[in-house]
Amino acid sequence: MSNVSVQFLFDFGSPNAYLSHKVIPQIEARQGVRFEYVPILLGGLFKLTGNRSPAETTAGIENKRQYLFLEIQRFIAKHGLTAYRMNPHFPVNTLALMRGAVAAQREGVFERYVELMFAHMWEEGLKLDDPQVLRATLAADGFDVARFETAMADAQVKGTLLANTEAAFKCGAFGAPTFFVNDEIFFGKDRLRDVEEEIARVK
Repeated sequence: MSNVSVQFLFDFGSPNAYLSHKVIPQIEARQGVRFEYVPILLGGLFKLTGNRSPAETTAGIENKRQYLFLEIQRFIAKHGLTAYRMNPHFPVNTLALMRGAVAAQREGVFERYVELMFAHMWEEGLKLDDPQVLRATLAADGFDVARFETAMADAQVKGTLLANTEAAFKCGAFGAPTFFVNDEIFFGKDRLRDVEEEIARVK
C-alpha cells in the first residue's frame, strides 16, 4: 500500500458525494490506496465560506440547471450507477446524519453506516431529517438506536464534526465532495480523474 494521503470530505446531503462514493472503490483498486472518509457538515461549511448550494445558485439560470442535470446523467451512464435517484425531499438537513457518522467512527461501524446512509438518501429517497424516519432506519439496519442517539448528542461527537468542518474550511474547501491528495485540493465528482492522476503521480 502507498503512503500517499487521500481524503474524501463528504456530507450525505450531496448527490455528487454519493456518486463519488460509488466510484472511489475502483480508484482504490487501480491505485492501491485507501481514501480516508472525513465527515463534514456542508451547511456549516457554506456558512463559513459564504457559499450556497447549486440548487440555490442556479435556480434562475435554466440553461445552467439543465447542464448540471446533464452532467449527472453522463456520470451515471459512464459508471453504470443505475440505482441513483434524486431524493424527493432534497435538500435534507444532515446535522443528525453527519453526527451519526462521527458516532459510527467511534463505534467501529463507520463503513457500514456510510454505505447504508448514502443508499437510503440517494437510492431509496428517505427523508432522513425526520427523527422518526431516521430512528426507524437505524433500527432496520440493525444499529443500536438508543446508543446512536446518545452519541449524536455527545459533546465530543458534536465537537469532532465541527472541527472537521472548520479544518476543511482552513484547507480551502467550500463544498462537497472535496478531495485532498496530500495537500492538493480537488472539488467535485468531475475531478476524480484528476484525483487519480495525482495519486499515481505522488505515490
